[in-house]
Amino acid sequence: MNTVYMDYAATSPLHPDVLEAMKPYMYENFGNPSSIHDDGQRAKTALEESRQAIAGFIGADPEEIVFTGSGTEADNMAIKGIAWANRSRGNHIITSSIEHHAVEESVRFLAGQGFEATFLPVDEHGLVDPDEVKKAVTSKTTLISVMHANNEVGTVQPVAEIGKIAREAGVYFHTDAVQTLGQIEVNVNSMNADLLSVSAHKLYGPKGVGALYIRKGTRITPLVHGGGQERGLRAGTENTAGIAGFGAAVLRAEKEMDREPARLRSLRDRLIRGVRENIDDVKLNGHPVLRLPNNANFSFRYVEGESIVLNLNFDGISASTGSACTSSSLKPSHVLLAMGLSSELAHGSLRLSIGKWTTAGDIDRVIDALPKVISKLRAMSPLVKTGNRS
Repeated sequence: MNTVYMDYAATSPLHPDVLEAMKPYMYENFGNPSSIHDDGQRAKTALEESRQAIAGFIGADPEEIVFTGSGTEADNMAIKGIAWANRSRGNHIITSSIEHHAVEESVRFLAGQGFEATFLPVDEHGLVDPDEVKKAVTSKTTLISVMHANNEVGTVQPVAEIGKIAREAGVYFHTDAVQTLGQIEVNVNSMNADLLSVSAHKLYGPKGVGALYIRKGTRITPLVHGGGQERGLRAGTENTAGIAGFGAAVLRAEKEMDREPARLRSLRDRLIRGVRENIDDVKLNGHPVLRLPNNANFSFRYVEGESIVLNLNFDGISASTGSACTSSSLKPSHVLLAMGLSSELAHGSLRLSIGKWTTAGDIDRVIDALPKVISKLRAMSPLVKTGNRS
């Protein structure tokens, strides 16, 4: 049985072209990019070419790109680095209640170190209200961090408006764009972003490589100290092969931006229609229009998401209940709870995310299999038998 992969939001397959771009730096051009001999300089050239590719894709200058080991590290560097470097100005951070745990836990860590944190509410679609952001700003605020689009429900946030509010208040604005790079337009200037986090493995690049955009003039404290790599902002020998792959993945995505998101949007809408038409007591989570082209998140009454995922897996379909970083947790999604879902409904969530190799046949296979899985689980559910409609 061929597996239908519906978990691109967790990670994407490595594109063959990306692998080819990485190979020379695994074998022939393996030098340390900090070395001044030819082997080292060939590796350094690969770093700078990828830096330029990523910068060009998001409207930045190459020297504003700092390579990291992941999107999570980039988020940590942005949140903690800005907070520590600007503590003399203030100790207040604003973020949303539906951030990826890399941002949420970084803010909570700082709150335990004497910083003040405001977690803004969202509406039933997972949207942050810019007016609430404006109201939350105080004379002590140094950073606002709101993600570009949510990793679980796909809702795209009004980051340009939020960034404008931050700029007018003299506050740094960071956005986590890990899910959006290669899916929708990401431009640091139109978004009014001072810092922006991205990761390679969400757009067919390798795992273990991320980057943080840091606007010129931004005061930030490094997290990792040691050598002078990345202009002294992130010590440690760079992952040359991985970074070369990141650059290749970005160049590939840039070439396909005029057609691939539209193709995914059509498949996503086909999936949403099919699920809604064939299954009762189902709720589409996230904004109906302002959502990523590859994301569909549902909640099914009377069943648990983990059981849905396991049963789909038996049918050769790979899916998830939400963020892959917390998929082993039995707690309901903090994102869905923040959107006002009951604990019971939040427990019954399923995220289906599609990508480059998803076909109409894959969508139809899910539409055929999922109703059978839900029917089977509901037949065994004590929630149905007790008539619990919470």
